[in-house]
Amino acid sequence: MNAIAEAITASAPARDELARPLRDLRLSVIDQCNFRCTYCMPREVFDANYRFLNASERLSFDQMMKLVRGFVALGVEKVRITGGEPLLRRGLESFIERLAGLTTLSGAPLDIALTTNGSLLAARARGLRDAGLSRVTVSLDALDDAIFRRMSDVDMPVAQILDGIEQAQAVGLAPVKVNAVIERGVNDSQILPLVRHFMNTDIAVRFIEFMDVGGAAGWSNSTVLTAQNMRAIVENEFALLPLYADESSTSVNYRIANAKGTVGFIASVSQPFCGKCSRARVSADGQLFTCLFAKQGADLKPWLGDAVSSDELIDAISTRWQNRDDQYSELNADRRRSGQRKSWPTVRMSLVGG
Repeated sequence: MNAIAEAITASAPARDELARPLRDLRLSVIDQCNFRCTYCMPREVFDANYRFLNASERLSFDQMMKLVRGFVALGVEKVRITGGEPLLRRGLESFIERLAGLTTLSGAPLDIALTTNGSLLAARARGLRDAGLSRVTVSLDALDDAIFRRMSDVDMPVAQILDGIEQAQAVGLAPVKVNAVIERGVNDSQILPLVRHFMNTDIAVRFIEFMDVGGAAGWSNSTVLTAQNMRAIVENEFALLPLYADESSTSVNYRIANAKGTVGFIASVSQPFCGKCSRARVSADGQLFTCLFAKQGADLKPWLGDAVSSDELIDAISTRWQNRDDQYSELNADRRRSGQRKSWPTVRMSLVGG
């Protein structure tokens, strides 16, 4: 990495109507993906005729840089690059190198993370690390090939994903995290195999409750295995030692007794954490979403042209964040627990990222 630190002109840190700060930006660089996971991009919807964004509709990297500078000026300290599958976006390493030249309001390096399905990671890990990527999270819902293929709906062995994880760790991307979305009766049998596989490594495994977002048209409360249930499954075989609780983390984490590894549980359905959410999301076409469950976003593209000043962009972002009062998961917890099936529209996951 040879990026030169680029100072950001400070603005007043942004807080929303519930006094939540703006600390994290999830930036989708592409809405396409080479997987067709049943809970995100089911093939019956995202088929060969589905119209994804074309290159001219996606934000350019120059536009994204202006966007990130605006968010950093308002207090963002971490940028997570998402998709779709972000490694499908050409030139991503060059963009990351540019991001690595930014510093936060405190003068610290910008924390740059990436979420990927891992299928292309083995060949790209070193280039990503050299460009300035700090860490990576890999989605892996099963170790069993048959279950993995059924959930991802691609003909790919799990070994290819594991190779990507190993390469990421080998080149120094740290920490490497593995996220598994658990659906009751679908892949809950994979909880213990995943723990056993990574328990003697530095890789953190996190189990996520199946949420009613994006492409999860088949969601119902009966498909949710709660974090409490998942933890009980793990504790039937392993003793878990609580780790220090990071207030900004969505995961409750534990160290496995007499082992190197850690496990975490994200109770996004059974114990919503809207009250501490500091995340903004921007889609690949420049829409700002202040909640993962939003129905629509605010278009930031008019503020990303060369003729518009950075101050005008910062003011546009700040205004939208200050007006934010989203508490979807907390306000809808009773409806979810009642067993209702998903019947309300939300933005598609592949456009805005997770």
